[in-house]
Amino acid sequence: MNGTGVMRFDTPTARLRAVAFLEGCSYVLLLGVAMPLKYWAGVPEAVTVVGMAHGVLFLSLAALTLRAMQDRGKSFGWGVRIGIASLIPFATFALDRELRADDEAWRARAR
Repeated sequence: MNGTGVMRFDTPTARLRAVAFLEGCSYVLLLGVAMPLKYWAGVPEAVTVVGMAHGVLFLSLAALTLRAMQDRGKSFGWGVRIGIASLIPFATFALDRELRADDEAWRARAR
């Protein structure tokens, strides 16, 4: 990996991007795998484990979004878009291009 992937944690915007990606993955896993396992296969532990991970990632995304709004001067509307995206399956993946551009702009200013 050349260090430009989604799983970077070295800048505030990279952390937001990585957690948004992980939160999106956990949501899809919760809805697409854990819930069917609970209701169709009788394995409620899947929702317990994946649900807990998703909850932690959801709260982390909310905290990082608020931090970005404060530190980077992002608008309330920007934060609302991320909040809404976290409620719609696959929507956080659609935000990745914008978050990547924001991270690249952050890095360019830091040089």
